[in-house]
Amino acid sequence: MIRVHELTKRFSQRGQELVAVDRVSFAVRPGEVYGLLGANGAGKTTTLRMIVGLLPPDDGYSEVDGLRSSVEPERVKSRLGLVSANDGVYPWLTVRELLLFFADVYGVAPRRAASQVEVLSGLLQLGSYLDRRCATLSTGQKQRVTLARAMIHDPPVMLLDEPTRGLDVVGSQVVFEYMRHLRELGRAVILSTHRLDEAQRLCDRFGLLHQGRMRHQGTLAELQAATQCATLVDMFLQLQQCEPV
Repeated sequence: MIRVHELTKRFSQRGQELVAVDRVSFAVRPGEVYGLLGANGAGKTTTLRMIVGLLPPDDGYSEVDGLRSSVEPERVKSRLGLVSANDGVYPWLTVRELLLFFADVYGVAPRRAASQVEVLSGLLQLGSYLDRRCATLSTGQKQRVTLARAMIHDPPVMLLDEPTRGLDVVGSQVVFEYMRHLRELGRAVILSTHRLDEAQRLCDRFGLLHQGRMRHQGTLAELQAATQCATLVDMFLQLQQCEPV
């Protein structure tokens, strides 16, 4: 489970204080996909970095499996998988070598790691290039490898930050199927994206961030009732019209 309470982050910019995340609170249960949504600069990635423990909050806290990210960041990292559009692969390793390397980093026993590679290879259809060097892979193939790498240690929590950026329709569909699989496994999942049409298809609940604040939160039906808007796109257009930029 993921719990975020009054999470706040401030930055100094040209002598002025910028509040990038302003008292954001939400929770994600096992087996739930939670859409952390917003335009570029809304505070999505900063929030994820605080959950991971890469960035200390100025106020509030986040917890993963009952562990506070700011207090036990290494134990938190061992319990989550992170997929980011900015992730890369090690070009001179084969896909198999890369996955086994990350399994070793996470302390997965060799026999268990080899079994996980086979399971993930079947799930993400890596078999045809499992023993090819990562430098030879297409963008979509590299993204599949990144998805497998995030699950190699079988974490209970998954964070996906713009996972379909740069992918075509086929590559995006692989990500969608991957997220459905995570739900079936009972993982707590945060999907952070500004591609609202994709989020509407995939997420059980949503948190709408605007200018660092959580403006609306709930199921699609609950958000529709609160905003009188039919789609997530319309909800964000409404926020843009009501709030100063």
